[in-house]
Parts: sequence; C-alpha cells; structure tokens
Amino acid sequence: MKTKILILLLLAVAKAGYTQQTLRPVSLFNPVPKPAMRQMETDRPDITESAITLDAGHFQLETNLAAFKRERNDDLLKSTWLINDMILKLGLGASTDIQLDFETYVKETTEERLSHTKEREAGNGNLTLRIKQNILGNNRGNFAVAVLPYVRFPIAGYGEKHPYEGGLIVPMQLKVGHDWKIGAQVEVDRLEDMEGHGSHTEFLQSLTLSHPLLKKLDGIAETHYTYDFKQHHFSNFLNAALQLEVYKDVKIDGGLNYGLQKDAEKRYFLGLSLRI
Repeated sequence: MKTKILILLLLAVAKAGYTQQTLRPVSLFNPVPKPAMRQMETDRPDITESAITLDAGHFQLETNLAAFKRERNDDLLKSTWLINDMILKLGLGASTDIQLDFETYVKETTEERLSHTKEREAGNGNLTLRIKQNILGNNRGNFAVAVLPYVRFPIAGYGEKHPYEGGLIVPMQLKVGHDWKIGAQVEVDRLEDMEGHGSHTEFLQSLTLSHPLLKKLDGIAETHYTYDFKQHHFSNFLNAALQLEVYKDVKIDGGLNYGLQKDAEKRYFLGLSLRI
C-alpha cells in the first residue's frame, strides 16, 4: 500500500510540474514549439503590414533582394537601387515582436532636370528599429489589429547627414471567408525631404485584397495614398504583387508600387521571406 501511495504521489508531482511548464507564458526564452506555431505571416510584399506578430522565440527574415525606385519633382529626378533591404524579426512574447530593418547597399543617382547634371552616391543605408504589438486577433478570430512604432537611425554611408525619421503604423486585417483577406493601414511619418534639406510630416492610408491564385501562390492587389503636410500634396498608388510559398516557412515575391502622378514614386521589387 505504501508503495502504491508513493507512486501516486510521484505521478501527481510529475503531472503538476508538466502542467506548470506547459502553462508558462511563451517568451524569448520559452519559445512556441514548432508544431504549435501559427501559419507564417509576412509584412511584405505589400505596403500594408501584417497585424499578426511572430511567434515567441523564433526568427524571421524578410528582404528586398533587389528593388528599384524612381521619384521626381520640378527640379530633381532621383533613381535608387536597394540590394538586400532586410528586416530581421524576433518574437519576444505572445503578442510582441521586435524588428531591425537595415539597407545593406544603396546606390542613388540624382539628376537636375534643367542642367541634366548627375550626382551618384552609394553605400550602406539607414537602420530602422520597429516594435510590433498586437492588440486584437493574434491567435484567434477573423479580425486583427496592431500598432507598430518605429525610428530610423541616420547611419547611411553615403551623401550628407540624414535626419532621424520615425512614425506610427496601425495595420488591420479581416478574413472574409473562402481564403479572402482584406488589409488596411493608417500611418503617420516624419520623413526626410526629397531634396535632403529638411523634413516633413506625411500621412498614409492603404487598402489591400489578397487571395490564393493557385495552391501556394497568392495574388495581392492594393491601393494607397500619401499626403505631404508640408507641400499640401497627395500621391496615389496602385500596387500589385505575387507571393509564392517555395517550401514550408520560405516564400518569394515580386511586384510593383506604381504612383499615378508624375511626381509619385514608382517602385519595383523582388523579395524573399524565411522563418526559423
């Protein structure tokens, strides 16, 4: 009888320890087990960020392998190549992740439209720190919303000293059935002027629609606009992208952000995302 009681006590202690371990909140040092991880979500390739955070204790890389953008105003025409413009994410908790965005290589050509004189600069770009905090719908439900503040540090290795930039992003996501997803975003930014001689405040609002075209291929259509409070100027964009799941937790994408006005930015990109 004593032996049976001892065995039962040992089993009870073991079960209590196991329950305590499994109920311990997930964190950087208590990662979500791989079988329990959510479906992979990426902030790319559209402008609208995902409202879902990365699972605690895991890493995710999202990068523009190559991107080209062109913008102009009355005086200047600026063309920029970005190579490996990457975001490295780390899941901190059940609803929080931290992100570092680094522009590995930037080549920028600025042309004066009247004189046609060109100035070329190249080097590493800036470093951006972002923190995403999900507010609703991270683990269940059809609607999700998050806040994503960021600050960009002016460490670029080319050109004159850049100012600090920063802002607040609020992404939202709604699942409407049959694998359709609607995303929306509002954003306020403090950004460098195109001429590089000051800063301005800008407002952005976006709306995106995504749906699988094939089993592992998603199609994304998006529209967004920006408003420059300094110039009192609107820019409107139509965006499109494809994202293909190559392997589990590995995706590639490509697309464009096309500004409708002559002075609105045109951007073309090819990207990669992977999670470990």
